[in-house]
Amino acid sequence: MLNVSDLFVSYGQSQALHGISFSAHKNETVAVMGRNGMGKTTLFKALVGVLPSKSGRIEVDGADLSKEESFRRVAKGIGYVPQGRMIFPTLTVEENIKTGMENAKDKSVPEDIYALFPVLFEMRKRKGGNLSGGQQQQLAIARALVTDPKVLLLDEPTEGIQPSIIKDIAKALNEIRKLRKITIVVSEQVLSFALDVADRLFVIEGGRLVHESSRANIDANRIKQYLSV
Repeated sequence: MLNVSDLFVSYGQSQALHGISFSAHKNETVAVMGRNGMGKTTLFKALVGVLPSKSGRIEVDGADLSKEESFRRVAKGIGYVPQGRMIFPTLTVEENIKTGMENAKDKSVPEDIYALFPVLFEMRKRKGGNLSGGQQQQLAIARALVTDPKVLLLDEPTEGIQPSIIKDIAKALNEIRKLRKITIVVSEQVLSFALDVADRLFVIEGGRLVHESSRANIDANRIKQYLSV
């Protein structure tokens, strides 16, 4: 469903990603793990088209999106939840979700979105800025889901969120995958969360993928070494 091959990204003269290649199948969740500054956010911004790639290929469901603008990538199946959530604090929960529905014929929020995140239904008239960090994260995921993506990218979804809510988010992602059969790619530093949601784990270091393993064959100690400073 997602195929990334030989992706190079630069910031000016500085090379940020060095030939990243990986794939994620339909109805599979993969985690890209790594410390801060190793290239996770750069990779996700390049996948959604916020950052231009120098070379390489990004395919979703067989279509080459490498040269497409961000809004076209979204229309063709990429959903993106950025690091820091980036919700609109002065809009209500419902209005925030509807910002992802510009191209939808029916402008009412789908019932399955509120079924996944009951707290958002309860707070649908409340301003986004008044929600807790965990609730804002659920709101950002809901907003991405209403675009009906084939591939959902989540950049550091557990950042700054209390452990009990992290469990709720893991449960919601597993439920989303079961209901929608979509591909989920999550960047993460919390190994326990990655193991709750991911079928395969990659480690990124210095803009290169340096390790890959399935959840069944995970070498947790080795991954922890990559994640420790």
